[in-house]
Amino acid sequence: MKHLTLFITLVILWLLLTWSLAVEQIVVGVVCAFLLTLFLARLYRESSTKVFNPLRWWWFLVYVVNFIYYCVKANFDVAYRVLHPDLPIRPAIIKVHTNLKTDMARTFLANSITLTPGTLTVDILQDGDLFIHWINVTTSDPQQQNEIIVKRFETILRRVFE
Repeated sequence: MKHLTLFITLVILWLLLTWSLAVEQIVVGVVCAFLLTLFLARLYRESSTKVFNPLRWWWFLVYVVNFIYYCVKANFDVAYRVLHPDLPIRPAIIKVHTNLKTDMARTFLANSITLTPGTLTVDILQDGDLFIHWINVTTSDPQQQNEIIVKRFETILRRVFE
């Protein structure tokens, strides 16, 4: 079942990337998807039933909207700090913790933090800790830091990936 899921996902991705329904494009996409499925299926460890759950797709759309909101908000914040004459920043590397278990969920979280202006994921440890470079540390309390940086993405990503 996981082979079929991977194959279908790769064909759909091919069609979206080429944006063509020409017979030649479809044949090339099917052949490439088949070859990739043969060689890479052992690396695809996710349960195939998770992919087809419509509730997970709904939460992924909620995540995308949530991410765009925080990304735009952070862009304005960083622009304010750059344009302000006093340059009001307090940069630091902080340690936060995530309760996400899967590698995919942790990767999405780390990338979400990195893609949000003003923060950068420096390292992910096996125990769920992340080291984050934050351009303007607003609190020294680790619990509040975790709430500000991690929780806004973590709760939704848990519903998508776990």
